[in-house]
Amino acid sequence: MTELFAPLDVHALLIQTGAATAISVLLMFAVWLLSLRIRNAGIVDVAWAGCFTLLAWVYALLGGGWLPRRLAIAAMVSLWSLRLTVHLWRRVAGLHPSEDSRYEELRSRWSPNVGAKFLLFFEVQALLDVVLSVPYAISSLNARPSFRPVEIAGVILFLIAFLGEATADHQLSAFKRDPANRGRTMRHGLWRYSRHPNYFFEWLIWVAWFVIAAGSPWGLVTLYCPLLMLHFLLNVTGVPMAEAQSLKSRGDEYRSYQKATSRFIPLPAREQP
Repeated sequence: MTELFAPLDVHALLIQTGAATAISVLLMFAVWLLSLRIRNAGIVDVAWAGCFTLLAWVYALLGGGWLPRRLAIAAMVSLWSLRLTVHLWRRVAGLHPSEDSRYEELRSRWSPNVGAKFLLFFEVQALLDVVLSVPYAISSLNARPSFRPVEIAGVILFLIAFLGEATADHQLSAFKRDPANRGRTMRHGLWRYSRHPNYFFEWLIWVAWFVIAAGSPWGLVTLYCPLLMLHFLLNVTGVPMAEAQSLKSRGDEYRSYQKATSRFIPLPAREQP
């Protein structure tokens, strides 16, 4: 246990997170300029997901820890981040030139200072990227020349969560592509056991980052990452917005799905109408 609270190279951590902050802020500024040009703020979601790949490799290059650990973390983050980036890009591109309803609502609410307020919103996302990427930074500073059992457990959890999220996204995308399903609710596959299996497995990925970081000195402090993400998913931008939109578009058909299916954690389905 004392090894988990060994001295942390705070100076190195500050250099890493400082570089990460500069890159993230500049990236989001460029994406904001692009959003003004195409009048679509939805690309902030794409940039938010993709930025984690950049930050993971910044930490891998600047971290002074064991090289195999640095490379493994960066590779796993890239695998998850780039898949999510492509998935979100397809969603944004599929709606364009229309805009996601969330951003249409913000655009209406923030008038007439839409541009400036969206810039602030984009830069908050940039800082959130950095705050949530701290587990990668701490792991990259770990000089222990082998993987601890808790890190291996974290990798296994990551693989399960990654496959779960990718499967949920694929199942829903295939369902939506079928014109016969227009106006209907997905009730098959993972969506039979949870109304939001994609969000559940996304949260498990953040649990995995914490578990992996827990094998490094002071990694336990990154518990705030899965807790913060759980709050966002359950109370802010994830489940509440998705449910509100589904109720608005599908009404009683979705209400029957709510009664039959777990909100977040996959559980055996109740008898569906």
